[in-house]
Amino acid sequence: MMRRAVHVWTRLHALTARPALARRAPLTHAAEPSLRSSSTRAAPHYRRMDYQDAVCTLNTLQTNASALEHVRQERGHPEIQLQAMMGFLKRAGLTVEELDHLNIIHVTGTKGKGSTCAFTEQILRNYGFRTGFYSSPHLVQVRERIRVNGHPIGKDLFTKYFWQVYGRLEETKDAHGDTMPAYFRFLTILAFHVFLQEKVDVAVIEVGIGGAYDCTNIIRRPWVCGISSLGIDHTSILGDTIEKIAWQKGGIFKPGVPAFTVKQQEGPMTVLQERAKDIECPLSVCPDLDQYQSTASGPVRLGLAGWHQRSNASLALQLAQCWLQRRCSTEPVLASAEGFRLCAAPSFQPSPRMLKGLSETEWLGRNQTVTRGSLTYFLDGAHTTRSMQACVSWFSEAATRREANSTGSVVRVLLFNATGERDCAAMLKLLLPCHFDFAVFCPNITETIATCNADQQNFNVSVENMLTRCLDNQQSWRVLNGQEDKPGAELLIGGGLPLVAERRSATLVFPCILSALQWVTQGRDPVLSDPSKRVAPVNASVDAKGAGLREAENVHVLITGSLHLVGGALKHLEPNLAS
Repeated sequence: MMRRAVHVWTRLHALTARPALARRAPLTHAAEPSLRSSSTRAAPHYRRMDYQDAVCTLNTLQTNASALEHVRQERGHPEIQLQAMMGFLKRAGLTVEELDHLNIIHVTGTKGKGSTCAFTEQILRNYGFRTGFYSSPHLVQVRERIRVNGHPIGKDLFTKYFWQVYGRLEETKDAHGDTMPAYFRFLTILAFHVFLQEKVDVAVIEVGIGGAYDCTNIIRRPWVCGISSLGIDHTSILGDTIEKIAWQKGGIFKPGVPAFTVKQQEGPMTVLQERAKDIECPLSVCPDLDQYQSTASGPVRLGLAGWHQRSNASLALQLAQCWLQRRCSTEPVLASAEGFRLCAAPSFQPSPRMLKGLSETEWLGRNQTVTRGSLTYFLDGAHTTRSMQACVSWFSEAATRREANSTGSVVRVLLFNATGERDCAAMLKLLLPCHFDFAVFCPNITETIATCNADQQNFNVSVENMLTRCLDNQQSWRVLNGQEDKPGAELLIGGGLPLVAERRSATLVFPCILSALQWVTQGRDPVLSDPSKRVAPVNASVDAKGAGLREAENVHVLITGSLHLVGGALKHLEPNLAS
């Protein structure tokens, strides 16, 4: 069965292979760039094609399998990574001295760092500051990673700034061993360039992975640093214990620069304290959100759902308050750490602008609900066991509350995928108490047609690997539900695309996100029923398995396990995000 499935998916891989535009072409010059030119001066313009052409070229910088092995070897000498990043920065025409003027807030953590950044950015924008915000990964379009004043930069701006940076790097590659920065390194340089060109007042920078050797850590003089909740993730890169991971995260501390952390477990908190002392960084622990002084407007309201967001909001309040104190004071403001001992950050009365910022914060794909008639989609990009615990708590409460207010029967559906080295079985086990009627698995492929958006393409993993992961997840789910037999039937969607199902259980594997969503919704969602969204029809036996979905008066779908999966789903559910 597996051999046949892989054979068919090889055909699918041909459909999702890199487009011709992704191959590098010689640059067409409108002006010769000066490698000494500062990023704060207008960079030369390159006549290129449209936004999609820029994204396709960007995708050529994704790390392929052979390069990944080189990266792993490089991690044995992590200092090389930052040295390489400094070299790429210089080749792009930027300097670390210029980055000092971005008034940076630097945030790391395992869980909640993106939400913390979103809260912080919204608060400072409410004060009238022009904000820059760099985050990862993107959900629908890559330009979401680079935001100015809360909005992803426009396609025209992305295209313009992309070619300015890419042109400088490509023109210098011959003198530097034909090297170009990898995908994330390039986007980090691009974000710095954009923020300098757009003259932001503050840049909120989310760390990619870890901290000490993450490419964002070329930042040498942030105004304040933050650490959200720590947990186990990226163990092959950061270490296999939470203490080793804490050491990496504490690498963003800088001498004399105030830093704040949410409450951590004893082990990692001790490591953070030692790191702060060694680096001579004043570190403070954020209070619980309910410890902030009450206001006439009542308790603090958050725009992001989920109890776990309360610690992220507290961290954001401390980061924003510290930044504002320095910005608005005529005297240098440095946090006192009493000989660099761990201190409790003081609670204070949040200003109306702070409260408004917390309540207005939006962060797509995190505890997000989309309702369309009798369909309710619950989307959360949880991809670690700790974040999945928070997701289950949120979904259980939100779905139960919605079901109590619904009339008629309700069917619960899990749409799941996970990537990388995640412990999928552990995450799936946490989902068992949600009592799903169907479990559907698919790879992070938005659709199995050649016109799929370049923003959604990922060349770091093979299609065969993605299929194997889906089949493994299906089997794990079956074992967790007490059905240990291997799947007994392979069903094929018309046109030769595979769908694997087991006759006795309500589990299915689809070849792409669109086909999975269309089967789950059974024609209920007019957006997914758009004639432009075509997939090969399922055969009769697969169609019959959807009877329970068609008969239910309400369908609740939890989409989780991967931010890439959630992003692919949002591309179809909210088409305006892809425009």
